[in-house]
Amino acid sequence: MILLSPAKKLDYLSPFTSIKHTQARCLTDSQILVEQLKAYAPQQLAELMHLSDELAQLNFERYAQWQLPCQLDNAKPAMFAFAGDVYTGLAALDLDPTTLNYAQERLRILSGLYGLLRPFDLIQPYRLEMGTALKTARGHNLYEFWGEKLTKILDADLQALGEASLLNLASAEYAKAIQPKHLSQKLITPIFKDWSRGQYKVISFFAKRARGLMARFVLQQRITCLEQVLAFNAEAYAYNPNLTQHPYQPVFTRKIF
Repeated sequence: MILLSPAKKLDYLSPFTSIKHTQARCLTDSQILVEQLKAYAPQQLAELMHLSDELAQLNFERYAQWQLPCQLDNAKPAMFAFAGDVYTGLAALDLDPTTLNYAQERLRILSGLYGLLRPFDLIQPYRLEMGTALKTARGHNLYEFWGEKLTKILDADLQALGEASLLNLASAEYAKAIQPKHLSQKLITPIFKDWSRGQYKVISFFAKRARGLMARFVLQQRITCLEQVLAFNAEAYAYNPNLTQHPYQPVFTRKIF
C-alpha cells in the first residue's frame, strides 16, 4: 500500500477521468475542524497558517462555503483535486481505469482536514496543513487531534489487503501523523537524492515529484514487495545501495548533466 501527502495546490477546473466517487471516512472529524475554522477571521487564518492576506481571504471563503454532503457539484475526487509536484509525477489523469480502481484499494492520502483519504473520496477546496498548530478540544495541534485514528484506519486497510508492507511516500510533516509502533506491517520510506554541487542531496522539488513518479510506477506495475520497488527507474533515478544505510530506507539517486 502507498501513502502520500496532499498538496497545497488544487485543481477544480480540469475534467477528471473517473466517474466513481466515495465519501471520506473521517467526515465527522472534518466537520469539527471546519466549524472551528469558520469562526476565524481572515487575519486569524493568516496568522495560524502563515498565509498572505489574499490566501487567507480565499480560505476564509472556502470554510464559509464548506458543507456536507460532499457532492460532485461542490467537491472533486482527491486524486484529481490535488495538483502539486507529487501529483504532477503521479499524473493520475493519464492512468487507465483499471489502474485507477487498483489505486482506490492501495493508495492513501493523508490530510490535515480529511484525515486519511482514498483516491475517489470527494474533497471540497481547503487549506489545512498537518503541521498547523490548531488548538482543539483534543489537543494543541492536528497530530493530537487525529491521535491514533489515522494509524488504525490505515492498518485496517493494510490487513484487509493482506499486505506485508507500507510504502511511505509522504513528507515528514504528514508521515508524523502515522504511528509506526501501532502498525502491524513494515514501513518502507524511500529517499530521493539528486546530484548537486559535487554531492547527492535531497532537493525538495525533485523529491516531491519523485514520490509521485514512484507511486505511479508501483500502481502501474502492480508492485507487491520491496525488491520490486528497488527496480524503480523513472526519469533516470536508480537505487543506490552504497548510500542506503537502512534496508527499509532505500536511497534512489540520479545525475542530470
